Amino acid sequence: METSNELGLTQMKRSVQKLGCSAEGFGDLTLMRFLIARSMDPEKAAQMFVQWFNWRHSFVPSGFVDESEVADELEHRKVCLQGLTKNGYPLMIVLGSKHRPPKDHTQFKKFVVYLLDKTLSSSFRGSEAGNEKMMGIIDVQGISYKNVDLRGLITAFQFLQSYYPERLAKAFVVNMTPFFVRVWRIVARFLDKATLEKIVIVGSEDEKKQLIDEVGVDILPEMYGGKAKFIAIQDFKLAPHQEVTHCSN
Repeated sequence: METSNELGLTQMKRSVQKLGCSAEGFGDLTLMRFLIARSMDPEKAAQMFVQWFNWRHSFVPSGFVDESEVADELEHRKVCLQGLTKNGYPLMIVLGSKHRPPKDHTQFKKFVVYLLDKTLSSSFRGSEAGNEKMMGIIDVQGISYKNVDLRGLITAFQFLQSYYPERLAKAFVVNMTPFFVRVWRIVARFLDKATLEKIVIVGSEDEKKQLIDEVGVDILPEMYGGKAKFIAIQDFKLAPHQEVTHCSN
C-alpha cells in the first residue's frame, strides 16, 4: 500500500507528463522538495517543476555557470563559502557592504545561480548525495545607499523560492541597522511565509548564541564569534566529486 508521500509523488509524475515534460532521471528527494514547497499538492508541484525545468534549460543550458561569466560580480569578493556547519549544511556568507547594484542584471542572475549551485555542490561527500539544504548569513554592517540593491536582493530570494525549493535551512541577518530595517521591510513583502520563517534577525545575545551553536566555531568567522577566516567563494576549492551542477538529481 502506497504511503501519502508515495501517492503524491506518483500523482505529481503523472501531472508532469500531462504538462508535456518528464520527471525521469530525477530522484524522489528532488521531486519531494517541489511537493513540500507546494503544500503536497501534486498538480501545483508539477507546475512548479516544469517551470523550473524549462527555466534551467533556457537560462543555464550548459548545466552550470562558469566563473568567467560572472567575473564582474566575483571581483568584489562579497560572498564567502565557509564549509559545513554542525548539521552538515554548507554555509554561505553575503557581505552587503561590498555589493554594488549591477549594471548587467542578467549577469547578476547568473551570479545568483553560480552562488547557489556551488554552495550546494560543496556538501557532496564522495558517493553520498550531500545535504539537501544550505545555511546563510547576510551581514549588513556598514551598508549605505550605494550598496542598496532592492532589485538584486528580491531577485536572489525569488530564485531561491522558485528554482531552489526547500533548499534553505536557515538564514541569519547580522549587524542589522535602522537603515536596513526599512530596506528589509520592502524585501519581506516579496517573500513567502515559509521563507520568512527561516530567517533570523540576530539582535539579542540569545540569537547570537544560536548562530554560533548552529554554525559551529570552526567555520564561523571571528567577527561573529567563531575561529575561522572569510573564504571568498571563488577561492573555495571543491573536491573532484563536488563538481558544480544544478544539484537537483
